[in-house]
Amino acid sequence: MTDTFSTRVIDVTTGSRETVHDLTSECAAFLRDVAAGRDGLLNVFTPHATAGLAVIETGAGSDDDLLAALHQLLPADDRWQHRHGSPGHGRDHVLPALVPPHATLPVLRGALELGTWQSVVLVDTNVDNPRRQVRLSFLG
Repeated sequence: MTDTFSTRVIDVTTGSRETVHDLTSECAAFLRDVAAGRDGLLNVFTPHATAGLAVIETGAGSDDDLLAALHQLLPADDRWQHRHGSPGHGRDHVLPALVPPHATLPVLRGALELGTWQSVVLVDTNVDNPRRQVRLSFLG
Protein backbone atom coordinates (compact mmCIF):
# COMPACT_ATOMS: atom_id res chain seq x y z
CA MET A 1 0.00 0.00 0.00
CA THR A 2 1.29 3.44 -0.88
CA ASP A 3 1.64 5.96 1.93
CA THR A 4 -0.58 8.99 1.60
CA PHE A 5 -0.29 12.42 3.13
CA SER A 6 -3.17 14.81 3.77
CA THR A 7 -3.20 18.10 5.62
CA ARG A 8 -5.71 20.72 6.71
CA VAL A 9 -5.47 23.99 8.63
CA ILE A 10 -8.21 24.80 11.11
CA ASP A 11 -8.85 28.22 12.61
CA VAL A 12 -9.46 28.45 16.36
CA THR A 13 -10.76 31.48 18.22
CA THR A 14 -9.43 31.36 21.77
CA GLY A 15 -10.78 34.73 22.88
CA SER A 16 -9.31 37.21 25.32
CA ARG A 17 -8.65 34.85 28.23
CA GLU A 18 -6.31 31.93 28.81
CA THR A 19 -7.80 28.71 27.54
CA VAL A 20 -7.48 25.01 26.98
CA HIS A 21 -9.40 24.43 23.74
CA ASP A 22 -10.43 20.85 22.91
CA LEU A 23 -9.47 19.86 19.33
CA THR A 24 -10.45 16.20 19.55
CA SER A 25 -13.62 16.49 17.47
CA GLU A 26 -11.80 18.45 14.74
CA CYS A 27 -9.08 15.77 14.67
CA ALA A 28 -11.70 13.01 14.42
CA ALA A 29 -13.56 14.81 11.61
CA PHE A 30 -10.33 15.30 9.66
CA LEU A 31 -9.47 11.61 9.98
CA ARG A 32 -12.98 10.58 8.85
CA ASP A 33 -12.39 12.65 5.71
CA VAL A 34 -8.86 11.49 4.87
CA ALA A 35 -7.84 8.27 6.65
CA ALA A 36 -10.35 5.86 5.04
CA GLY A 37 -9.87 3.17 7.68
CA ARG A 38 -6.07 3.17 7.39
CA ASP A 39 -3.44 3.03 10.11
CA GLY A 40 -0.97 5.89 10.34
CA LEU A 41 0.02 8.97 12.27
CA LEU A 42 -1.74 12.25 12.96
CA ASN A 43 0.54 15.20 13.49
CA VAL A 44 -1.00 18.27 15.12
CA PHE A 45 1.00 21.51 14.93
CA THR A 46 0.32 25.13 15.85
CA PRO A 47 2.61 27.72 14.20
CA HIS A 48 2.58 30.16 17.11
CA ALA A 49 5.37 31.18 19.50
CA THR A 50 2.94 31.46 22.42
CA ALA A 51 0.71 28.36 22.24
CA GLY A 52 1.13 24.62 22.68
CA LEU A 53 -0.63 21.30 22.30
CA ALA A 54 -1.28 18.67 24.95
CA VAL A 55 -3.08 15.38 25.42
CA ILE A 56 -5.02 15.56 28.69
CA GLU A 57 -8.37 14.80 30.25
CA THR A 58 -10.87 17.65 29.84
CA GLY A 59 -14.17 18.49 31.44
CA ALA A 60 -13.34 17.17 34.91
CA GLY A 61 -11.19 20.10 36.00
CA SER A 62 -7.87 18.98 34.51
CA ASP A 63 -7.94 21.79 31.96
CA ASP A 64 -8.30 24.36 34.76
CA ASP A 65 -5.64 22.52 36.77
CA LEU A 66 -3.26 22.77 33.81
CA LEU A 67 -3.79 26.54 33.58
CA ALA A 68 -3.30 26.86 37.36
CA ALA A 69 -0.06 24.86 37.19
CA LEU A 70 1.18 27.04 34.33
CA HIS A 71 0.40 30.13 36.44
CA GLN A 72 2.60 28.73 39.20
CA LEU A 73 5.42 27.78 36.82
CA LEU A 74 5.11 30.85 34.60
CA PRO A 75 3.65 33.76 36.60
CA ALA A 76 2.23 36.69 34.65
CA ASP A 77 4.45 39.32 36.26
CA ASP A 78 7.33 41.61 35.32
CA ARG A 79 10.18 39.09 35.72
CA TRP A 80 10.34 38.33 31.98
CA GLN A 81 12.84 40.00 29.66
CA HIS A 82 10.42 39.70 26.75
CA ARG A 83 8.16 42.64 27.64
CA HIS A 84 5.86 43.69 24.79
CA GLY A 85 2.12 43.05 25.04
CA SER A 86 0.10 42.49 28.18
CA PRO A 87 1.89 42.46 31.55
CA GLY A 88 3.71 39.15 31.95
CA HIS A 89 3.44 38.32 28.23
CA GLY A 90 7.05 37.08 28.24
CA ARG A 91 5.85 33.93 29.99
CA ASP A 92 3.70 33.12 26.96
CA HIS A 93 6.88 32.83 24.90
CA VAL A 94 8.29 30.29 27.38
CA LEU A 95 5.11 28.16 27.30
CA PRO A 96 6.05 26.12 24.18
CA ALA A 97 9.16 24.84 25.97
CA LEU A 98 6.82 23.17 28.50
CA VAL A 99 3.76 22.55 26.33
CA PRO A 100 5.20 21.95 22.84
CA PRO A 101 3.53 23.27 19.69
CA HIS A 102 3.22 19.76 18.23
CA ALA A 103 1.94 16.28 18.96
CA THR A 104 2.11 13.08 16.91
CA LEU A 105 -0.58 10.52 17.67
CA PRO A 106 -1.38 7.00 16.44
CA VAL A 107 -4.27 6.38 14.07
CA LEU A 108 -5.70 2.86 13.90
CA ARG A 109 -8.31 1.84 11.33
CA GLY A 110 -8.88 5.51 10.52
CA ALA A 111 -9.55 6.64 14.09
CA LEU A 112 -7.43 8.50 16.60
CA GLU A 113 -6.10 6.04 19.18
CA LEU A 114 -6.59 7.88 22.48
CA GLY A 115 -7.13 6.57 25.98
CA THR A 116 -10.62 6.69 27.47
CA TRP A 117 -10.23 10.12 29.04
CA GLN A 118 -7.66 11.68 26.70
CA SER A 119 -8.35 14.71 24.52
CA VAL A 120 -6.14 16.70 22.17
CA VAL A 121 -6.07 20.35 23.26
CA LEU A 122 -4.64 23.70 22.25
CA VAL A 123 -3.17 25.50 25.27
CA ASP A 124 -3.18 29.27 24.83
CA THR A 125 -2.13 31.64 27.60
CA ASN A 126 -1.63 34.62 25.28
CA VAL A 127 -4.60 36.95 25.79
CA ASP A 128 -3.24 39.33 23.12
CA ASN A 129 -3.85 36.91 20.22
CA PRO A 130 -7.43 35.60 20.07
CA ARG A 131 -7.04 33.77 16.75
CA ARG A 132 -4.94 30.65 16.23
CA GLN A 133 -4.30 28.13 13.51
CA VAL A 134 -3.70 24.43 13.93
CA ARG A 135 -2.41 22.20 11.13
CA LEU A 136 -3.60 18.60 11.09
CA SER A 137 -1.53 16.20 8.94
CA PHE A 138 -2.21 12.50 8.37
CA LEU A 139 0.39 10.09 7.07
CA GLY A 140 -0.88 6.59 6.44
